[in-house]
Amino acid sequence: MKTIFVNEKDAVRNWYVIDAADKPLGRVAAKAAFVLRGKHKATFAPNQEMGDYVVIINADKVLVTGNKETDKMYYHHTGFVGGLKSHSFEKLIEKHPEDPLKLAIKGMLPNGVLGRKLLKNVKIVAGSENPHAAQNAQPLEV
Repeated sequence: MKTIFVNEKDAVRNWYVIDAADKPLGRVAAKAAFVLRGKHKATFAPNQEMGDYVVIINADKVLVTGNKETDKMYYHHTGFVGGLKSHSFEKLIEKHPEDPLKLAIKGMLPNGVLGRKLLKNVKIVAGSENPHAAQNAQPLEV
């Protein structure tokens, strides 16, 4: 049995569309991270970018259960002393509707150069309009 090694430039990369309307945040993020990573392919290698491109539409209509809408907090630090900022899910989705999904997917990808490279292959859109329609993306069920 020989191990199959495919060059990243020779890999076949497909486009997929996920409709996040009325779907749980974690399930959408997990499915997107799985496809971005390329784990659904037989040529998966943990150190290569072999995954596909993912477009997520209706990111502003993603669901969270329980009291997470008001209780879930997102933190970032400005870099200055006492510069810890926090926003609830409710306020973050109001200001930047793509950010909760982007942060969830980022947490499911590897840390480092490969993870940052893979995060560029996901396109998150707040509305129902797909700006990457020219790629003939296939729908992906969650």
